[in-house]
Amino acid sequence: MTEIHTPRLLLRRWDEDDLPALADINADPDVMRWTGDGSVLDLEQTADEIERWEEEWDEEGFGLFAVELLGSGELAGFTGLYVPEDLPELLPAVAIGWRLGRQFWGQGYASEAAHASLEFALQDRGLDRVLAVARVGDEASANVIRKLGMAPEKVTTDPRYGHQLAVHSIDLTEYAG
Repeated sequence: MTEIHTPRLLLRRWDEDDLPALADINADPDVMRWTGDGSVLDLEQTADEIERWEEEWDEEGFGLFAVELLGSGELAGFTGLYVPEDLPELLPAVAIGWRLGRQFWGQGYASEAAHASLEFALQDRGLDRVLAVARVGDEASANVIRKLGMAPEKVTTDPRYGHQLAVHSIDLTEYAG
């Protein structure tokens, strides 16, 4: 089982006890504002997400981690790696993503977890390049991307929803660790 410990977080695979907490995060319109079409997700849709993420772990050897606070054991959200299949123009590629509950914003958890995921991608999984894709205007995600040292690559349009997406990248030769 793949686990990563940071000073404040445990990044780990998903278990059935995570579903209610992630469903609460996904039901918050502020959290979901920059995701997809901005719609919240219900319990069944959240269960489908976790199932897809676990399948990606099994198929690719990487995926989205559950992010747990070490101090309290609370599920803060997720971070990790995924194949951006909804953006075929970027393929083949691996991207890093994250989503945290609102009560965990502004405390550096997203940056801490994303940094650990990027290190996992480049050092443990041997990837030589990782992307980050965020909606234009999502300043919180843009801030995390900057902290990861990723460089702007291009702006593209989400083929499903028509939003402008900023694509950033970093490769192993640029990664400072």
